[in-house]
Amino acid sequence: MAEGSPKDSAGSKEADSSNEGGLWSGLKSLLFGENEAPSLRKELEEALDEYDEEEQEEGAAPPAKGDLSAIERQMVRNLLHFSEHTVDDVALPRADIVAIEEKASFAELAELFAEAGHSRIPVYRETLDTIVGMVHIRDAFAILAGKAPVPDTLAPLIRQPLYVPESMGALDLLAEMRAKRTHLAIVLDEYSGTEGLLTFEDLVEEIVGEVEDEHDDAPEAMLVPLEGGMWDADARAELDDVAEEIDPRLGEIEEDVDTLGGLAFVLAGRVPEPGEIIPHEQSGWKLEVLASDGRRVTRLRLHPPVEQELEAEEA
Repeated sequence: MAEGSPKDSAGSKEADSSNEGGLWSGLKSLLFGENEAPSLRKELEEALDEYDEEEQEEGAAPPAKGDLSAIERQMVRNLLHFSEHTVDDVALPRADIVAIEEKASFAELAELFAEAGHSRIPVYRETLDTIVGMVHIRDAFAILAGKAPVPDTLAPLIRQPLYVPESMGALDLLAEMRAKRTHLAIVLDEYSGTEGLLTFEDLVEEIVGEVEDEHDDAPEAMLVPLEGGMWDADARAELDDVAEEIDPRLGEIEEDVDTLGGLAFVLAGRVPEPGEIIPHEQSGWKLEVLASDGRRVTRLRLHPPVEQELEAEEA
């Protein structure tokens, strides 16, 4: 057969194609492992980590004009992990919900709007487990301005929020809120009781970070050290933070509680009264209730174990 025939040419192309396929398979195996498919999320995270490491090196050149800044890179990281969160991870706990009873007057509603500084107030029937709707402050403006009569009940002002299960994905809720143009969701537990509350702003803050406005109070420290090894604490302090800051043993509990106030409730078996001292036998710490509103503990003082207290006095 003559040299350079079509058959030889086809065979050469097949060999080249085979070699290219083998080379690409080898590169994929080297980069991603034998059975691991390439992940855009993983590649982006690795690129961000590498960029951060280079930026931290002494003498590293400043970022090029138009390149991602440190805060933009953090937002990208938050976005990469946003879909991993459920609404329960983000929601305001039930104990912190500010709501009004369905039978309340408009004057009581206006007073609560002024006191809480919120733009939306949930409305409940008898107990917080039966939230029948919400009132938006915009619907109260005309009444407050004297351009509409004061209603006999709150019924004409009530709008419907979203009701979502605590296991729902945060990303799914964000999409549903956008589609239905509703900025407040009531989070329900497995028994359809109220577990928490979530706003559109809460979801956005998971990506861009905390958003403060001129009406927000300056954040107060959740845990404040005192003399003698004692601590003053907000009952909303996360047990993970308490364990890290004060004593790891305070965070070791089998019950499903996340806050220091929840720990006090579990140890006492009820809502403890101000002045009560509740021992935490596992660690030796004592939880003194400083304030309670009858429904929940609001402030606590932590007294250290005896041996730690003696060490603090000797020091």
